[in-house]
Amino acid sequence: MSERAIRARARAIASAGGISPALSSGALAPRIDVSLSEGVVLGLLKQGVRKFFAVLGHGNTDIGEILRIYSEEGALRFLHCRNEIAMAHAATALAWIYGETPAVLCSIGPGALQAYAGSLAAASNGVGVYHLYGDETTHGEGYNMQQVVSARQGEFGRLTDILGRSFVLHTPEALRDALRRGTQTVHRPYFAGPFYLCLPINTQPKFIAELNLESLPDRLSVPRTAPADDAVFGKAADLILSSARIAIKAGGGARTAAESVRRLAERIGAAVILSPNSTGVLADAHPLNMHVGGSKGSISGNFAMAEAELLIVIGSRAVCQSDCSGTGYPKVRHVINLNGEIADATHYNRTTALTGDIDAVVARLLDTLGNAARSDATAHASAAWLKECAAQKSKWLALRAERTSAAAVFDAAWDAEILAQPAAVAAVARFAREVGALKVFDAGDVQATGFQVVEDDTPFETVTESGASYMGFAASSLLAAAAADKPRYMIAFSGDGSFIMNPQILIDAAVHKLSAMVVVFDNRRMGAISSLQSAQFGNDFGTNDDVAVDFVAMANAVAGVKGFHGGRTADELREALRAAYAHDGLSVVHVPVYWGEAVIGGMGSYGRWNVGPWVPDVEKLYADQVI
Repeated sequence: MSERAIRARARAIASAGGISPALSSGALAPRIDVSLSEGVVLGLLKQGVRKFFAVLGHGNTDIGEILRIYSEEGALRFLHCRNEIAMAHAATALAWIYGETPAVLCSIGPGALQAYAGSLAAASNGVGVYHLYGDETTHGEGYNMQQVVSARQGEFGRLTDILGRSFVLHTPEALRDALRRGTQTVHRPYFAGPFYLCLPINTQPKFIAELNLESLPDRLSVPRTAPADDAVFGKAADLILSSARIAIKAGGGARTAAESVRRLAERIGAAVILSPNSTGVLADAHPLNMHVGGSKGSISGNFAMAEAELLIVIGSRAVCQSDCSGTGYPKVRHVINLNGEIADATHYNRTTALTGDIDAVVARLLDTLGNAARSDATAHASAAWLKECAAQKSKWLALRAERTSAAAVFDAAWDAEILAQPAAVAAVARFAREVGALKVFDAGDVQATGFQVVEDDTPFETVTESGASYMGFAASSLLAAAAADKPRYMIAFSGDGSFIMNPQILIDAAVHKLSAMVVVFDNRRMGAISSLQSAQFGNDFGTNDDVAVDFVAMANAVAGVKGFHGGRTADELREALRAAYAHDGLSVVHVPVYWGEAVIGGMGSYGRWNVGPWVPDVEKLYADQVI
């Protein structure tokens, strides 16, 4: 196939604004002879996939050539990257934050394995992304360089089918089925995930005769659903009306149904416990917002977990740290679970499962409740319950205010007085709020401090990759803003260890003209693990060193990127943030933060976790749970 014909198709699609309008206008013939590589690109474009994050290698030169032509004609956006893990994170962020489905393209072998590792963040958080990997040839002429070395066939297909769904395009004509399965995975309305399309090196350039573009599947679109059985709503309503101490656990799935969560909580008088990723589902100051609960949690969030008798789970997967490894609700005797996934909706014993769309389910539940009232005794007990929760929230807010406004404290590693992490993170969070920036938190103690101190009023003011807690996600995610149709200014909150995991954003940002900020909170250690070791064994080991890194010099070494010293007081940090925000490009702010035994160094832990020496006690408590 000539480049001229390929370019003409790309130009027609770009001019018409997509494949479907190009077909409708006659600018694009409905049946064409194309290579498999071009067929993949056309099929993805038909589903609205227009952004390709890529590292090119010998395993994807053919599809890379198609992408060159289509990008030159404006039919798609091609973003070449420097690390497959980093670009997998950026693609995940583009889908998660901006709602655009991208594709990740990499070569065979190490590149594919790195992208696959990075896709854990998408798989763990229910984010739909296409992953296109080069794969071994189909003729078995001998081992291909960088394939998974084994006598078995299709090893990459077997491997990738674990985290999501996978399809090896062994036969070019199977494209239609592959793309159907792809959209059923990445565009699922509930807990989507990555779809891995393995492209054997030798099948990419092979031709598909008279490919029918009309036959390629459109993006999946399914209607909202709710249970058809009235009786299950009646049972849920009866449980609510007969219960005084009700808690709602709002997980990440509740973010798109925040108004419904608020209406339900206010109607039934429920204390709302947040997950790390659901801050903002209720406004920070809302009286029913008990803040985050879990193994880190908060005074008020964990109190509500410990004392509730009826639990309403909304869009949550009962992750270990979020529900104290199954021990967070010792007094709960029944669960009402609103979730799109049957397995998650039935995780707990004694569950009334209301599967489907959260907004639709809540609407039906509220209709069923109508104007029905609790008995006087139950209503009185419910009012007393909310009063107890309010008292615990006041304690938490007082502690939060104390820790986040603390003055500098002496740190031996820095041989100076510097800010403790809660004060530093809160200062940057307040600045982000003032300028309307999106906050993205990396894994580690910065992440935990973040979800304990942020004061969000709406969902997606903060994104914290708590599903996989993938170090390097936050900084890498910033590239999504360079690709998004409607970008937001983003600030990555990264520990020194997390930033070093994936510093490629320094170059990617310069190449793709990104304006964003990375704040590096540097305690010269993996603070979350050091703290865990100290709590469990009284010593930290193998999680710190005495190597000083000049992050400002590192940033300034890349043209277009500018580094700033964050200072050692709240006022100095604020001035640095202002200067960094004014920079037209990527800015990096380096903030030394305290680590040590002083209580102001962290926000505290309030729950349990089934790790290390705590295992026997936690597992005994879990065995005693009835839900």
